[in-house]
Amino acid sequence: MNVKSIFKAGFLLFVFTLVSIFFTSAVHNFTKERIKYNEEQLLIKRLGELVSGYDNDIVQDKMLKQITLHGIQQTLSIYPAKKNNQVFAYLIEHTYPHGYSGNIRLLTGIGIDKKLLGVRVIAHKETPGLGDKIETKKSNWIKQFKGLSLSNPVAKQWKVKADGGVFDAFTGATITPRALVSATYQVLELFNNRDFKDATK
Repeated sequence: MNVKSIFKAGFLLFVFTLVSIFFTSAVHNFTKERIKYNEEQLLIKRLGELVSGYDNDIVQDKMLKQITLHGIQQTLSIYPAKKNNQVFAYLIEHTYPHGYSGNIRLLTGIGIDKKLLGVRVIAHKETPGLGDKIETKKSNWIKQFKGLSLSNPVAKQWKVKADGGVFDAFTGATITPRALVSATYQVLELFNNRDFKDATK
């Protein structure tokens, strides 16, 4: 092979590499934007499942606050639900790091009366057929939190039944329900202390 042929082959390889990089990058960016869009749509859906009757732009009014929760430093997304410019509930997006398969991203709604509006899962990696029963499309298990508070049930009962509490676990899966119960109680504790009040100023 002469020098001209080698140069031509090298040039074609270079062009092919550039084209491949371009298309790979384009697909990655498109996929990334699509995933972000889908996550935003799911969040809006979950917000609507937990609260209604507000007249503010709840997503636009979101507050981001660095705080220690569930034993880790994390950024909370706090969505205030308002009626006539008065906040009547907060929806708190947070991450619980101790699920069976890692992080569980949650949305917890709490009224100013300190009662739960409910809890919903935004993202998780729990075991299909077992831990994924925390999703409303798989079971109604997570809906039992609505109306509960720090005092209802009392603190020692905020556990799954296997640990002496009042919450059912899934057959063959205790870690995931235990994680959700613990995460929800800790958010209620946060809501009732100064850290949360400071976070929403």
